[in-house]
Amino acid sequence: MSERIRALADAAVTALTARLDLAGQPAAPGPAELGALRWSARALTPGLAAIAAAAQRTGAASPGLREELGAIGRSTERAARQAGGAHRGALWVLGLLVAGTALDPGDPLASAKALAAHPDRKAPRRPSQGSTVTARYGAAGARGEARAGFPHVRRALDALHVARDSGTAEPEARLDALLTIMSTVQDTGLLYAAGPHGLRRVQAGARAVLEAGGASSPAGRAELEAFDIALREQGLVPRGSPALLAGALFLDAPRYVSPRLGVTHHDRIDPG
Repeated sequence: MSERIRALADAAVTALTARLDLAGQPAAPGPAELGALRWSARALTPGLAAIAAAAQRTGAASPGLREELGAIGRSTERAARQAGGAHRGALWVLGLLVAGTALDPGDPLASAKALAAHPDRKAPRRPSQGSTVTARYGAAGARGEARAGFPHVRRALDALHVARDSGTAEPEARLDALLTIMSTVQDTGLLYAAGPHGLRRVQAGARAVLEAGGASSPAGRAELEAFDIALREQGLVPRGSPALLAGALFLDAPRYVSPRLGVTHHDRIDPG
């Protein structure tokens, strides 16, 4: 395995771990679940390395590469489940971004978008939460997000750097980036579990924190705590937004940031 392939896989897993370790996330998992998720995140490393190697070997966002990545992704997801945790959403986001970076470090989002445009003809033909919600509500879901070039990953990167420019500490900047995603993304998991009203409650709660000044302000912190309590009481768990934040943290890593994304800071990926 080349140093570059290993570095891409390690950076992706580090980004996921940083997302898991970010304190103050609304509706964050409890200690036992979090421990299992941290442990199982390591099981993604070989699969992400295989994704990077396949993309580097192929050199183009072709239908064949898309199908190969799908097969690797399904195998990697099974490995993560056997290790005690599920990272399906993060694996989708990070897998495409790792492949996009291996194809074109200068514009990984464009390459990821081109890959997502191809159907995975070898994927099992069975209903999923995402396909059910897309059919019922017309939500774009994870596939639509990728086919649009991950607009919420871009929004998270913008939010990170705006917060840093204003002097916000790194953990709070990352919380604001997460809330920025949460305020507008169509989380198909939420739609499936709680319908449009549940999704709107989550979006409105995230916006309220940002409008109060974000996670770094006393008023914003109070809103964030109230938001967390409300989500737990209502049993609402936003899973799509944290996966997209992990993608943003991966692209924020020094060696892989694209100048075309407008990123000017090169911060480390760590919990802050």
